[in-house]
Amino acid sequence: MTAPRLLFLIPYFGRWPFWMPFFLQSCRFNPDVRWLFFTDCGTPPNAPDNIHFRVMSFADYCAKVSTRLGIEFRPQSPYKLCDLKPALGHVHADELDGFDFWGFSDIDLVYGDLRGYFSAERLQRFDLLSTHERRISGHLCLLRNNARMREAFMQIPGWQAKLASSEHSAFDEGAFSRLFIRHKSWPTPLRRLVDISNPWRRRSEFAEAFSTPNGRVAWLDGSFNFPRRWVWQLGRLRNDRDGMREFPYFHFIGWKCDAWPAHNELELMGDATLAEQDTWSITPQGFREV
Repeated sequence: MTAPRLLFLIPYFGRWPFWMPFFLQSCRFNPDVRWLFFTDCGTPPNAPDNIHFRVMSFADYCAKVSTRLGIEFRPQSPYKLCDLKPALGHVHADELDGFDFWGFSDIDLVYGDLRGYFSAERLQRFDLLSTHERRISGHLCLLRNNARMREAFMQIPGWQAKLASSEHSAFDEGAFSRLFIRHKSWPTPLRRLVDISNPWRRRSEFAEAFSTPNGRVAWLDGSFNFPRRWVWQLGRLRNDRDGMREFPYFHFIGWKCDAWPAHNELELMGDATLAEQDTWSITPQGFREV
């Protein structure tokens, strides 16, 4: 079976974070997956060939969004772009020729073996794949490249006003999630009956990939005892709790927000050439040798 072609669309404005070399290295080891950035940060040094950068100002990008969506999109902060994620396939439809799936992704993460997780068989079955069980995973989600999925966000009542507002509304993980998952607090048997009658849910996968520890979702064993070290090695991603089990990516937002502010960026980076090595680890103290 031919592997479907995947493209992640990422608008990012401001400045590249200190961990960008590690993010880029994890992309490099997924050579048949593509990323397309829209950014005013420039092209980072030593970027792999499977990442492309369209350099533009934030104002110019907002003007493009306004034209494509037919709204006034003039947010004060790039953080509003999080709300835009479900609409990126429509905004950038002209970039998707030849791709079977498009996706959105944050960059406060490192990837493991994406193809190992998003197998051709899995992608054949579903039109949307979320790595959380009960909501859209705003930090990484894949959608089939067809008009139905590119325009799915238009099914949300009042979407124009929600996206035009300068206020961030968690449109991706809130309103967009409810298109696929309704009454998520109901008992599982009742919720499954609702799912069967929802055409958006039948062709979507919501499966917990355990990519985002240190949050409200319990770990694999049902506890809140999360891994304390993640190890990236030549494109494979494991941790200190789960043996040889591999993970598609590690979203380190928990440490970024809670543990890392106690350190400066030089401390968190580790050795200047660490990202270029065959293996490294991610800890509450930052990036380290294994």
